Amino acid sequence: MAEREDVVAQRLREPETTRRVGLAGLLALTLVGVAVLLPGGGGGSASLALATEQEKSARGVPHDDSGLEPHDHSDPTTKNAISRGVVEGAEVVEPVSAAARSAAEEYVERERALPDPTLVKVPAYPARSAVPTDRFAMAGGCYTLQTGSGAYVTRTGTTLAVASVPRASAATFYFKATRLGGYLLHTRPGEVTLKPDGSIAVAAKPGPRADWTATKVARGHTFQIAPGKAMTVRPGGRLGRGATGTPFRLRVAAGCPPYPEADVNVSGDPHAGLTSYQEVRGFVDAHTHGMAFEFLGGQVHCGRPWHEYGAPYALVDCPDHTLTAGRGAVLESLLSGEPSHDPVGWPTFKDWPAPESLTHEGTYYRWLERAWRGGQRLFVNLLVENNKLCELYPLKRNSCDDMDSIRLQAEQMVRLQDYIDAQFGGPGKGFYRIVKDPFEARRVINAGKMAVVMGIETSVPFGCTFKAVLGEDVPACTAADIDANLDEMHALGVRQMELVNKFDNALAGVAGDAGEVGLAVNSANFLETGTFWAMRHCEPADGRSADKTQVTAPDISAGQQDALFGALAQTLGILPAVPVYEQPAHCNQRGLTDLGEHTIRGLAERRMLFDPDHLSVKARAASMDLIEQLEYPGVLSSHSWSTPDTYPRIYRAGGFITPYAGDSTGFVEKWRRHLGWADPRYYFGFGFGADINGLGAQGNPRGAGVPNPVTYPFTGLAGVRLDRQRAGARVWDINVDGVAQYGLYPDWVEDLRVVAEAQNPGDGARIVDDMARGAEAYLQMWERAHGVSPDSCRNADLRKTTDAVRRLVVPGMTTAQVLGAVGQPYERRGASYGFCARSEARVKVPVTVTFSATGRVSGVSFG
Repeated sequence: MAEREDVVAQRLREPETTRRVGLAGLLALTLVGVAVLLPGGGGGSASLALATEQEKSARGVPHDDSGLEPHDHSDPTTKNAISRGVVEGAEVVEPVSAAARSAAEEYVERERALPDPTLVKVPAYPARSAVPTDRFAMAGGCYTLQTGSGAYVTRTGTTLAVASVPRASAATFYFKATRLGGYLLHTRPGEVTLKPDGSIAVAAKPGPRADWTATKVARGHTFQIAPGKAMTVRPGGRLGRGATGTPFRLRVAAGCPPYPEADVNVSGDPHAGLTSYQEVRGFVDAHTHGMAFEFLGGQVHCGRPWHEYGAPYALVDCPDHTLTAGRGAVLESLLSGEPSHDPVGWPTFKDWPAPESLTHEGTYYRWLERAWRGGQRLFVNLLVENNKLCELYPLKRNSCDDMDSIRLQAEQMVRLQDYIDAQFGGPGKGFYRIVKDPFEARRVINAGKMAVVMGIETSVPFGCTFKAVLGEDVPACTAADIDANLDEMHALGVRQMELVNKFDNALAGVAGDAGEVGLAVNSANFLETGTFWAMRHCEPADGRSADKTQVTAPDISAGQQDALFGALAQTLGILPAVPVYEQPAHCNQRGLTDLGEHTIRGLAERRMLFDPDHLSVKARAASMDLIEQLEYPGVLSSHSWSTPDTYPRIYRAGGFITPYAGDSTGFVEKWRRHLGWADPRYYFGFGFGADINGLGAQGNPRGAGVPNPVTYPFTGLAGVRLDRQRAGARVWDINVDGVAQYGLYPDWVEDLRVVAEAQNPGDGARIVDDMARGAEAYLQMWERAHGVSPDSCRNADLRKTTDAVRRLVVPGMTTAQVLGAVGQPYERRGASYGFCARSEARVKVPVTVTFSATGRVSGVSFG
């Protein structure tokens, strides 16, 4: 700290203009580095560096223990207590009774005993015909090109020509899809390219002049770079530019060099349903930021989920990292605690991606593909922004307006879907399918693909900030503004939303961040609203359900407040002093506003899912009161930013919970706790919230030397086999690398199994079973949000008479119509649904509704 204060003093002696500019940049970098989307750790009076180590300890990533409270990394109880940010002791009161917990655990065990749905296998990629049937079918294939006269395209070095040679002497070209109907024609020396002089030859690197658009014509396919710039056979047999282009017949060949790309390393076809409307199986991640390469101005995040020219161009470091050989990456260093890193991504990946490397891409599409092949079937992509932190960060190429950024990220989701479709042979053929209702999602999953839900997590949604003026909050939005934005977002495809993220806004108060991290975020909150968090001492009834702990009065000194945010800010007038708070626990006095209540009602009216994470305890309690008043089941906590008093209420409302993933040992402990909160009125399944690309650290490795490591290859969900994943020269192993990138989440699930099994025999199978039921549990919660009643077997009070069922369910009805008439099925087995009814003689009468091949009711029978 003394060394840092000396630096501060030296900076204060510099000329005023230089000092203000330099310090503003330093402040911006530091604010962003500690504030963006990081959950809070414990309170205390340490420096910013120590706060960083506390955050890393809480997240379970490598950290410096020297300044932290003693704790055992191998003790899951200690690790979980650190992660929660509130120390638990004898005064902690569980939100449910011991008897209720035991009953809930027994109920979940009975759920696991129910018959599993019948699954079938479907090809990961479409079958390839000898001759492509359309302009999309060449993706990932090796072909020869033949003219109508029978001559073939040949290659000598980088020179291309057309000659009458045997097919065995023809050149072969690997078709790397750049977009739907667009290709690089890849050869060993490089890519087929239209040169400025109009000739066509092979160039070493791809570029716009190598990106050919294919068009299906009567005699084959033509290829052009742009109108009037088509591939044409010139006199003498050379290839060159022409106005219309020569048709070429394509035929599958062998011998093409592979295009450089990340491997998936999964064998076995994906699983699908026997019918499109049956119960699904698959893992669910309800909280990830796949389009984060566009947030915070588009210059904070390094790499992107896809690039037209593949992994060598998508998985590259930021320019400011590369230019300084990894030594000038201020934000990366602040977040990871490492002074420098190797900026080279593809093909070596020496230092990134990694659990603690938070500014680098973690959701490259091939890594998503591995997760899908490994069993994931539902993925929530949250569009994310923080306008104030974007404004503070000095580098940017995009608008900092939250809603502008959200619109851009939504467009990019569609572009990624199109790009993946291009790799899989055409529109609708890729595994990444954006869905807008639970019925569409069920069809997608039962087709063997991954349903992708669009959501929002941003600090100023709909422009709904406020300014504190003369002691009054002046909101920047109206109820009409909220309605218009909800309509726009719904039309865009958004179906899940949080009200707040890092700052108080006109909708609600925020939970805040803890300790010294909280000092920084609280300062940014002041920049946004003109006021600090209204944290006051509180005594939570359960001993832990409070907001994040702030640095308190006895702990604050000029140095402890941290030179960057205390001395600098006050001296230069950049920020006023952060308030002196009372002793913990702390609760933000800002709750749910009338506009916040209006927003939740608007979400419910539009059947959009509400996530109370990041709200202050006061706001969250009020929001759950409203949810219960509305009897709206469309509520979920997606990444452990709610408090324990809320979780049982979410389950009782018919909602769903996916705790923050983190490391495997800590997650197993969370799973055990949630079992005791399950509500027997609803189908139970479990999921996770990765929060990857949200500057949230991923699960760290347990180490290769543990007695129970993950053994490769291992068998995943539905029998697929997973080996260590490779990309370029890099090989990842969950035991030593942790969740370095998204493709390792199937490995993480296997690690959950291994950890749970070692703790209690049989629990390995139990946790995987609950995780595999996660996608179905999310879909059933979403169905209830659409007005479908819970099932009548678990809920005896919802049973209709047998006469009513006969009257309501008639031949020809669709599955959705049946759900609307009699509620959710208790069982969805292939071509039949199971319900419960009642009669004068019996309180429970089994009902079976059978469907035709087209999904229409063909019969109703009573047991």
